[in-house]
Amino acid sequence: MNFYDFEAERLDGTPESMEKYKGKTIIVVNTASKCGLTPQYEGLESLYKTYKEQGLVVLGFPCNQFGNQEPGTTNDIQEFCQVNYGVSFPLFAKIDVNGSDAHPIFKYLKSELSGLLGSKIKWNFTKFVIDKTGKPVKRFAPTTEPAKMEAFILKII
Repeated sequence: MNFYDFEAERLDGTPESMEKYKGKTIIVVNTASKCGLTPQYEGLESLYKTYKEQGLVVLGFPCNQFGNQEPGTTNDIQEFCQVNYGVSFPLFAKIDVNGSDAHPIFKYLKSELSGLLGSKIKWNFTKFVIDKTGKPVKRFAPTTEPAKMEAFILKII
């Protein structure tokens, strides 16, 4: 099993296979609109815009499991991200990242790359990097600014 075997629902409700991103370097991140780390949208968008022509894609997965920091509807999330941060990278429907209802993508990523809390995700903006072959290769903590990921991304892009 690899990353391309999964599917997720886009923010507009359309199912999307991760196969679409085959051959790209991918950052998968659980996001929230009302978190102290929310300004990371800006850094993620900057990485995406800077390196998308070289094959980088950022996939945002809104999650309301941490302090009720993503309470909005699909439209609220879309509008917030575009108006406040100009987000143009793909956003997916709100999901759980921990517990029995965790999305299969996050179950897979946590099993491949555990963090400080083992297989649990600690907070919003945990970032997973997947290489061009679909292999998860690095996990970044919620507090790691996207700019601090750039050197690593450049090595594998």
